[in-house]
Amino acid sequence: SMSLREHALSLFRSAVGTVRPAPMLKRAVKLQGDGCPQLLVKGQAFPMKRGLYLVGFGKAVLGMAVAAEEILGDHLIRGIINVPLGIQEKDMLLKPHSKIQVIEGAKNNLPDPEALKGAAAIQELAEGLTTDDLLLVLISGGGSALLPAPIPPILLEEKEKLTKMLASRGAAIQELNTVRKTLSVLKGGGLAWLAYPAQVVSLILSDVIGDPLDIIASGPTAASSHSVQDCLQILTKYNLLHSLPKSVEAVLSSSPSKPTALENYSHVCNIIIGSNTLALDEAKHQAEGLGYVTLILSAAICGEVGRVAMLYCQLIRLVCLGFAGLGEDPLSDEVRGNLLQLVAELEIPGLNLPEFLLALRGLGPERPVCILAGGETTVQLQGTGKGGRNQELALRVGLGLHRTQAMETSSPLGRCEIVFLSGGTDGQDGPTEAAGAFCSPELVNEALQEGLDVEAFLSNNDSYTFFSQFQGGHHLLVTGLTGTNVMDIQAVLIRAM
Repeated sequence: SMSLREHALSLFRSAVGTVRPAPMLKRAVKLQGDGCPQLLVKGQAFPMKRGLYLVGFGKAVLGMAVAAEEILGDHLIRGIINVPLGIQEKDMLLKPHSKIQVIEGAKNNLPDPEALKGAAAIQELAEGLTTDDLLLVLISGGGSALLPAPIPPILLEEKEKLTKMLASRGAAIQELNTVRKTLSVLKGGGLAWLAYPAQVVSLILSDVIGDPLDIIASGPTAASSHSVQDCLQILTKYNLLHSLPKSVEAVLSSSPSKPTALENYSHVCNIIIGSNTLALDEAKHQAEGLGYVTLILSAAICGEVGRVAMLYCQLIRLVCLGFAGLGEDPLSDEVRGNLLQLVAELEIPGLNLPEFLLALRGLGPERPVCILAGGETTVQLQGTGKGGRNQELALRVGLGLHRTQAMETSSPLGRCEIVFLSGGTDGQDGPTEAAGAFCSPELVNEALQEGLDVEAFLSNNDSYTFFSQFQGGHHLLVTGLTGTNVMDIQAVLIRAM
């Protein structure tokens, strides 16, 4: 029979597979009819009266464009996509005489002259559209740096300098984005507004928790929830109102260029075609096929990696106590209490823990259990080691399970086979060539036999070095770059022995 580890790997691969650009687009987008063809997106029909155009920006957009070109065929008149420098991989090439122009820019994810040029070309295309045209917009994470177009007469350098000043004074990322969007032609709904009166259909691959349309790639086709007033408030708060460049002053004092009222966006349809939730649903489907009782914890797991590791350790403990028939034991109640406190502390949006714990209560040892989750944790760096948030999470879960087992004399963990996996769906965890890692409760003891001290590696944030050395790298999750990104996925697999 396949090991839990092989199962975990196949679940991760199928989850990522479902949000890879080509299968994702082919699932979401269809062409229908000959006389008056229609574009069908997730069942919604958009008539193609005259011209079909395409623009896009983001890290996964090249793969999306290749698939779109295949689906749209001769209906596509012209396209422009802005993608990160050096992204053109061999398996993601447009047709030889493609109507889609590829502009590469935003080296190191920072706006640069190339990205400006690409943004200007996209702006020009959008402005030229008429009421009978259909504009298909492809959006993925990393799109923001690829769409720099400050409102004239603001120069890119001035906008960048202002954002840096705000950041140095402690402005939060939401505040920075609000200012950026207000001073931008295309962000915060600007692109959709320029394309008016054409029909705008955005296909979005989300890499942000909760899939907020106005945040992903700075929301070029979503009505901005912020106004010039909000921007002025932020600049006042950080005492920058009186040291603004003349150009910024001019733009902020003139009438707003973008309408914020939602009724002005009736020509726009934003459709999320790929997200962490969709990837988890696919993994759940696969896990059930393999015979697991499968529960999805949340697609919005966030917070400090050490606390999140504790959350997983307590969950695993609870399942094992249940398997051992100790579900009604005082110890189980204590673990439930710990979990409720952790979840309250982490403030994970949309996680209904009481409901989840109720579902766990009904599980017996006769069928293996799979718990799936996704999101993005944060690591507070203390050391100088090499790692990524997924490898660090796996290593911390391994250590936590080991400590739990050492604490309890006849630990129910010892009567279960347990595998935990955490991986980044883009195939790259931190600055390493791994996507993440696997762990089990045996990891710490097995590592000690090789002379590796897990706690020492963790205190130096050196998870990658640990996993590379431990059992010859056998616990690393290596997928190569996937061409997509819906944050991270975790899988917990438990079966009674």
